[in-house]
Amino acid sequence: MHLLHQRGPLHDLADDPAAYDAVLAGVAETALARLTPEGNLENPSAGDDIGDTSLGITSLLALAWHRTKDPRLPEAVRRSLRFHLRERVFTEDNPGYPNLTARDSGLPYARYVLEPGAHPVGDWPSTVWALLQAVNVLDASDGLVDDEQYRELLGVAGGYWRWLTEATVFNPQDAANQAIGCVVGGLMLARHLPSEEGGVLRARAMRLYLDEIRDRRVRDRGALLPPEHGGAYDNNYGPISLSFLAQAHRVSGEEVFAQDGDTLARYIDARVCGSGFDIGGPRYSEQHSAFESVLGLRYFGRRIGADIGRYAGDSRWGRHAVGADGGVDGHFAFMLVWQIQDTPGWHRAPSSVPACHQLRSGTVTVSFDDRMTPSVIEAGGTALIAAAVNRQHGFGPVVGPAADGFLLCRPMGAVRVADHRVGGLAAKLVTKPVVGRDHVLRHVRSLYVTDGTRLWMTVIVERLPGERYLLAGMPYVAADGDRFRRVADFPLVVADGELRLTHPAAGSPDSFDARGELTQQEAAFALAADPRGYGDPDAGWRHVRTTSALEVGPSTGAPEGLDVFAVRYGAVAAEPFDVVCEWGESEGEGLVVRAGDFTAVLGGAGADGEPGLTVSVGGS
Repeated sequence: MHLLHQRGPLHDLADDPAAYDAVLAGVAETALARLTPEGNLENPSAGDDIGDTSLGITSLLALAWHRTKDPRLPEAVRRSLRFHLRERVFTEDNPGYPNLTARDSGLPYARYVLEPGAHPVGDWPSTVWALLQAVNVLDASDGLVDDEQYRELLGVAGGYWRWLTEATVFNPQDAANQAIGCVVGGLMLARHLPSEEGGVLRARAMRLYLDEIRDRRVRDRGALLPPEHGGAYDNNYGPISLSFLAQAHRVSGEEVFAQDGDTLARYIDARVCGSGFDIGGPRYSEQHSAFESVLGLRYFGRRIGADIGRYAGDSRWGRHAVGADGGVDGHFAFMLVWQIQDTPGWHRAPSSVPACHQLRSGTVTVSFDDRMTPSVIEAGGTALIAAAVNRQHGFGPVVGPAADGFLLCRPMGAVRVADHRVGGLAAKLVTKPVVGRDHVLRHVRSLYVTDGTRLWMTVIVERLPGERYLLAGMPYVAADGDRFRRVADFPLVVADGELRLTHPAAGSPDSFDARGELTQQEAAFALAADPRGYGDPDAGWRHVRTTSALEVGPSTGAPEGLDVFAVRYGAVAAEPFDVVCEWGESEGEGLVVRAGDFTAVLGGAGADGEPGLTVSVGGS
């Protein structure tokens, strides 16, 4: 079984002018065949996300005409534009819409569902999308649209802006991608207005961004991020926000969009595995956008010098939105327009700058959460996510039996991080104070060393009482061509401790068995408080009590008073590897870890309290 929405890396899609011309040619042929006598270009199978879709196809036809001068397109543009202005511009309040701040304003808006009162919750983003489709048509109107149609569309676009910012609550779904899109629409609309009027609108758009979006950012993994549906980051919508930030910077030149985009891009770079796999978010744990993310990933990948185009998107939406019948859909057409207009290519090399919340080299990635506990470990083509024991999730030492175990990974105090690279090795040391049920403060040191194909993880903690083991992750997916295949096993190698792969008892509603058919996202939604599509899968996943898990016993021969857990992920040798952990010979040298391929010295804290870390190649 494969994941549905994470497929090939987005930078694998051809993005040269010929490829884009081929995409536009395909859209044009579909649109010309679909165009009704009334001028409707909507996908006949569409039932929602519909208020902007015909206008979106119109914008693509306008762009195609400017590139190809296909003589069939001007009339199709004018006829479809007349349809939108006549049939898809609503000025009477939608019954049941709860977010109005001015009733009976008469201002135009677009509907998520055409039938009055059927499902008005999506009218705000649908109107943002309609505004963006409209300004793209205005931008491409020269030689296509007569003055009367231009003025009418400009007036409707201005009405959309006023409805979004005056007649309703701003950003009612707490979705930054929608809100930043609204700001982008305002900035683009301002360019079509007289200087003074345009300046006022541009200033209003910037004020909305600064006060209503930027001031409400949420911190995660050391970065301030535009929130998506109540959380700091969402796999589907976060990269879409990045695309809106890219367009905002392209059309305005305002440095604040570049700064915030750089921050979000570095955050994405840190959390996404080398294969492009990622997991987590307040609306979709596993669903990824596709072409809607390309602009932002490509634009800011160049700016920060990182290959964030490795992000594994949904290739079924590789070029444009697709309807239920597989046909082209105009929803999000504005992103394809901007993507085509952004002509420089991808930055394809990984960043060489160490990232606090990631260790990455070759085919090995460790992505860390806000507590500097791994959220995903990828090695040997397989990704392991945090396992759960007794409703505690993470990687780390567990004390006590599995049914009542206590996971020592949640810090109580400052978390310290040190990085070191030498001779093809990359290493990270994470130290944190952790308190167990016995109220004893313990110092947990986790050392991660990789040569680009293998990952050594050594966890050292003061000797734990009774039964104890290392929770070393839950095998979840493996790269399989351009897809991710579900797995439930992983060839982990341990130094000399016992290794177990455990699965929860059958029939428990709050357990997750990696051998089952449910995906992590499906299981998370089943335990979320709200229905699918509006719930918080991350919150639901936190209710999982136990999962399939790799469990590793402590190594023998550890220094007196310490427990040492040592494992290796990735390429598997025929025999186990050896790890020696001992105190250094000189006073203050700290702990020395030797694993044959490397020697690491975990020095004592310096005058500033930061841990020391040095690594050398070889085990001497």
